[in-house]
Amino acid sequence: MFSFLRQSIKFSTASLLANKGRSFLTMLGIIIGVSAVIIIMAVGAGAQSLILAQVKSLGSNLIGILPGKSEDEGPPASVMGVVITTLKYEDALALENKRNVPNIAAAVAYTKGFDTLSWNSSSYDTSLSGATVGYLAVEGGEVAEGRFFTKDEEKNLSKVVVLGSTVKNELFGQTSPIGQRVKIKKHSFEVIGVMKERGTVAFQDYDDQVFIPLVTMQKLLAGVNYLGFIRAKVDREENIPAAIADISRTLRERHDIPDQSGKNDDFTVQSSENAIQILTSITNGLKYFLAAIAALSLLVGGIGIMNIMLVSVRERTREIGLRKAVGANRRDIELQFLLEAIIVTFLGGLAGIVFGALISYLISAGAHLLGYTWDFIVSLLSIALGVGVSLLIGLIFGIYPAVKAARLDPIEALRHE
Repeated sequence: MFSFLRQSIKFSTASLLANKGRSFLTMLGIIIGVSAVIIIMAVGAGAQSLILAQVKSLGSNLIGILPGKSEDEGPPASVMGVVITTLKYEDALALENKRNVPNIAAAVAYTKGFDTLSWNSSSYDTSLSGATVGYLAVEGGEVAEGRFFTKDEEKNLSKVVVLGSTVKNELFGQTSPIGQRVKIKKHSFEVIGVMKERGTVAFQDYDDQVFIPLVTMQKLLAGVNYLGFIRAKVDREENIPAAIADISRTLRERHDIPDQSGKNDDFTVQSSENAIQILTSITNGLKYFLAAIAALSLLVGGIGIMNIMLVSVRERTREIGLRKAVGANRRDIELQFLLEAIIVTFLGGLAGIVFGALISYLISAGAHLLGYTWDFIVSLLSIALGVGVSLLIGLIFGIYPAVKAARLDPIEALRHE
């Protein structure tokens, strides 16, 4: 049996080498398909590592409180673009109270917006961050010039702003903005500080924004009485579960939710670890979905293989008739043509893996040159998927040409011109 299989492989290989150009074109669809699977899974893994590194860089002892109830560990409706108004400024004040949540070191509440700042003849569109004074303690960052606003300014509709470094450079250039007045909508604000340049972290540009006392932002600029979200910093990482329990209890009491099971909550409390798990789940699903879509291109390659093999059967009709005349049976002919298809797809799969890995490495290297944390990952799963699917394609799409060749009448085949 082994000798018979070896002889069949020898015949198949010789036939493929006799038509190198056609064999390569036959492989091309498989090479492209397998490369696409490898690249998409590698890029997906690299993008996942980038996202998770960005989230982890914010700190492992942070807790996010968002309006709206999340379902099945998914993101709350507020993250999906639905406006939910269940979190209030007073909720943030209650969470900052040590009697309610002893393990919170600091908390910051936000209301976000986007508008134009004007100064003299200059204007600049930027993000507006209505925030509480806990911003520096929770999010980090430093004031490079001037100061941040105070608790009194946070509560008393004070018209003061702190500029991100990008906003300062765009509006004022080399001029010091401290004490200058900028206009937002129809209101005039005094610039009291400029933040130190920080860059982009977790896909948020910390420099291209303006910080405004929360109540001022809500009442004068946004026209709302609710919060976008609250972020809290826990004193020690091991106290996160206790802090989450205290935050949930406090908000249920304030929102008159007697059920302590969490089923009727109108808010979501998540730690950084929860966020990482959710992001990992989402990115994994997206990665495998895209890989499955890319694998569809292998079907196109398989159809191409079947067509080429049918052409090969027609061209080699006399050869098939001659082999049958000297004793080759139907199984021999089927096996030869089936092995040709499998060898073509297997070699195409190997070439696709090498090509896909090379492109993935170049993408990873390019991301590193741009300063991103992008891991080069070509998983065994993607390699096994590429090789396995290519062999399966060769087997499936090689059967029909092989059977067609085996069924040729030897006398008619020998007469074929």
